[in-house]
Order: sequence, then C-alpha cells, then structure tokens
Amino acid sequence: MGMQIATNTSALNAYRNLSSTQNDLSKSLEKLSSGNRINRAADDAAGLAISEGLRSQVNGMNVAARNAQDGISVIQTAEGSLTEVHSILQRLRDLAVQAGSDSNNKESRSAIDKEATQLVSELGRVGAGTNFNGINLLDGSNKTLTFQVGADGDANSQIDVDLSSANVKALAQELQTGTLATGGTSFDLATAGDVNALAGAATFTVVDGGETTVVTTANLGAAGTFDSVEAYADALRGDAAFAANFTVSVNKDANGAGTGISVKAINGGTVYGGDTAGTQASAGTGLDVGAATASTTTGLAFDTAANAQASIALLDEKITAISAARADLGAVQNRFESTINSLQVSAENLSAAKSRIADTDMASEMVKFTAANILSQAGTSMLAQANQQGQGVLQLLR
Repeated sequence: MGMQIATNTSALNAYRNLSSTQNDLSKSLEKLSSGNRINRAADDAAGLAISEGLRSQVNGMNVAARNAQDGISVIQTAEGSLTEVHSILQRLRDLAVQAGSDSNNKESRSAIDKEATQLVSELGRVGAGTNFNGINLLDGSNKTLTFQVGADGDANSQIDVDLSSANVKALAQELQTGTLATGGTSFDLATAGDVNALAGAATFTVVDGGETTVVTTANLGAAGTFDSVEAYADALRGDAAFAANFTVSVNKDANGAGTGISVKAINGGTVYGGDTAGTQASAGTGLDVGAATASTTTGLAFDTAANAQASIALLDEKITAISAARADLGAVQNRFESTINSLQVSAENLSAAKSRIADTDMASEMVKFTAANILSQAGTSMLAQANQQGQGVLQLLR
C-alpha cells in the first residue's frame, strides 16, 4: 500500500466506527436515564403502538375504578337515607297499630295524627334533600344514574343504578295524612286471566282544575307478559312518563292476593282510565278489563280503627317497597366492589405487559452501555493512532 496523506483511509474508518459507537452510547444513556426502552417511534415503531394502546387501557381502568368508587359513595348516600326512611315507616306502622284500638279517644288519635304528620313531612324532606354532589337521589328526578366503569366506549363499560324504586318524595306524597278517599282510582284486575290479557299501552287521564292532561304509558309488553297484578304495577312504575305523574299501589284481598291497582296523580288530580275523562280504557290499551271504581283509600288516617287498619296495610306495602329498593342498591354496591377488584387486577396485568414492551431492562442495557463506552475509548485512541500514520512521510522529506 502506498503512502498518502491527502486521504487517511485508516482514520476515516476509525472515525466511522467511533461515530457508530458514540450513537449506541448515546441511546444507551437515554434508555438508562429515562427507564424507557422506547423513547421515540424509531426505537420500535410496532412496540410504540402497542405500548401506547396498553397505556390508554391502564389509565382508563384506573379512572374507571375511581368512578366505581364514586358509584359506591352514591349508593351509600342513598341507602343511608333509606335506612332512616325505613325507621320512619316502622314508627308510622307502630302508630297505626296503636290507633287501631278503640281505647284511644279523640284527643289520643289527634296526638297520633300530629306525630304521623311530622314523620311524613320528614319523609318528604329526606326525599327532596338527599343528594350527592348536587344530584338528587330520592326525589324521582334522576331515575337512573350511569357510571363509566370500563376503559372502552361501549355498553359493557357502563353500569346503571336504578333509583326509580327509591322515590321517597312520591312515597311521602302518598302517605300524606288526612287524605283518605281522595285522589286514587281503583281498577279491578281480579282474575289471573285479566292480568294475563293486558298488553300494549295503558292510558291514564288526569283532570285537575278544568285542565286535562293525558299521559300514556307505553311498551308494557305483549299479552302474557304479566303473571300477577304486582308485575303489572311494577311495569307501570318502571315507565318514565307514568312515574313522573302517577303512583300506583296494589289492591289486595283478605288473603293478600292482588285484585287490582289503585292509581293516584302526584298533583292530586282525579284519575281516569282511557283517553276520555270518566270512561274506562278501550281494548288494547292495557286496561281493557275491569272498571274504574270510586276513589279508594290513599294516604294515612288514624281517626277510626278501620282507617288505622287500612293505614297498616299501606305502610306494609311501602316498607316492602323500600326493602326491595335497598336490596337493589346493596346488590349494585356489591357489583361495584367486584368491578373495582376486576379493574385493579386487569390494570396490574396490562401494566406488566406494557412494562415488558416499553421499559428498559437495566441490567441488559448496562452491559450494552459498558461495551459501547469501552469501544468509544478504544475508538478515540485508534483515531488518534490513525491520524499519526502520516507522520512517516516527513522522514522522506528530510
């Protein structure tokens, strides 16, 4: 090989290798200092896409777990108030039992009625005042609350909390004392065949102060949907249009069997079945059997033993309804707790998967860094040696 000084091939080769080593050293330093194996898309394009998707899921699950915790807080707030509602109803029932005895004189019954009036007023206050973050829970204004408990945007990532059966405000209105035989209309559904034949929509007309409002409750199911009067009443309660304007109770015989329903307008108006005031519903409307009768017992009254007994029956119904509402809320709370556990396990596993893709293996990277560091020092030394090779030409010029 000849002796040239214009082009130092050895130095260029040493410089190229040193530059490559310095680049590797820089990448190792970046990975070791950040803890991330992927700091830019060029490091691993496919791995970056996968790890970012996993990060979205993990972050979403962590937020969803907090949402589920909020759901538990909402349920505990509502259920705590319903606990007191139960206590009030039990006390009202005690008063009704006490009033059922004719050993009470007029003054005694008046004293019972005064306490009952205050207790029912407290029910109304609880129904109107129970809220979470400004969201009313027991006044019927928010029948369903939806909670995002998953990381995705589909129906499987949501849980609905049904508060329609916990309408304490409507319950208090139903129990207003001294309103016996005013505002409730009874519809006779005496036989199982009658109930089984109900289908389609049930139309109720409210007449109040000369103004008529027609509210239609639709989508109650096809014929054969209902196997009991109670099931039909539950379907009515579950309809938003009906529940916003009416309450419904089940009429029972001496054996406790359902014989019909009593519908009461929340605004106190007179209720009729069918599209025209004073007429029974036509065929296919869902109330095509039986006939509307005179007003039935609603509210609480303790002025006679008979009314006290009617009040006991009404309170038993409401106690059962609140028990069912509390059971529903307790079941959903347990579901939220299971959801939180599932989210935490999934987030942990997905975090581990993301770590295996995106995080730096510090031990392995340190080995690479050490090798690159040694090569960098050696390359620098060799570049210096290569740059000295041209010095031999000076001997020829002396």
